Amino acid sequence: MLARFVVVPAVPKETGAIRQGIRFYCQTEPIGFDIYDNQEKRRLNKNHSRREDAEAECRQLNR
Repeated sequence: MLARFVVVPAVPKETGAIRQGIRFYCQTEPIGFDIYDNQEKRRLNKNHSRREDAEAECRQLNR
């Protein structure tokens, strides 16, 4: 059985762009981890910097 809440990598946030020749490269912040709700098919807005913290919250939510 699939758990309702699971840990997924967070979507990186764009902080700017660098131009190198004719190309632009996106600068992003380091990504953390989000919690995904499999039942409602959406990410919860709880960003965790460590995977262990996100997994601990998932275990608590899945009870």
